[in-house]
Amino acid sequence: MIKIYINRFFHNRLAIFSSICILILIFIAIFSNIISPYEPNRQNLVQRLLPPTKQFIMGTDDLGRDVFSRIIYGSRVSLTVGAVAVGISMFIGIILGLVSGYYGGIIDSIIMRLVDIMLCFPTFFLILMVIAFLEPNIYNVMIVIGLTSWPGITRLIRGEVLSIRERDYIQLAKISGISDLRIMFVHILPNVIGPIVVNTTLGIGSAILAESALSFLGLGVQPPTPSWGNILTTGKDYIHIAWWLSVFPGIMIFFTVLCFNLLGEGLRDIFDPRTSG
Repeated sequence: MIKIYINRFFHNRLAIFSSICILILIFIAIFSNIISPYEPNRQNLVQRLLPPTKQFIMGTDDLGRDVFSRIIYGSRVSLTVGAVAVGISMFIGIILGLVSGYYGGIIDSIIMRLVDIMLCFPTFFLILMVIAFLEPNIYNVMIVIGLTSWPGITRLIRGEVLSIRERDYIQLAKISGISDLRIMFVHILPNVIGPIVVNTTLGIGSAILAESALSFLGLGVQPPTPSWGNILTTGKDYIHIAWWLSVFPGIMIFFTVLCFNLLGEGLRDIFDPRTSG
């Protein structure tokens, strides 16, 4: 089965292209201290608000800091937030989805009512509400995004488990006396890995977008730590005289989220070819 998926991957141009772009972004994030031409927080008021030139290819901000260097370092923040936040949400969602779908009954009802309550609130406004009571920093942003993004994956995993648990090999495993924990994680979970991978990829894009929005509003990553969102915050104050402060971080957010969404669509076609076309 793994060979089939690998073969489909290398025949899916969308997945290959987006994967290459994401790998480049990850490389930039890991080696940002080498790639960056300047220190991201190095100030020089004499060079403030300079337009793109050979020396500063994306211009400088209101404190004379190199925008290109700050965007490179900002990629580390965005990808870290996306990965950790989705890791938290996936862990919660997978556990609750497995338990809800496998046991059913009152346990399923309680978990699903909790999911319904969470889904009643728009996710971003729920994040805003929680962040408002906490100190705005990268750690709280990752945790809050993760703790508010699990309902969707829970419902998805539950639906998959409901269909799988009635199959003959699962019933045979129960009769054989295999523990529920082993059945859930050894016999059921591998069969829902496709939807998990697809939703993880899509979730990273959503988490990056949420972090950028929070940082733009001043509730996310705080200066002087560079993030694409707080670079945009500076840009809005100088939009008429320094367009580059808004355009370049905006392009990076758009490009990164687009790549993760395209990868998610490509992986969906790979794991379930019936959805393509």
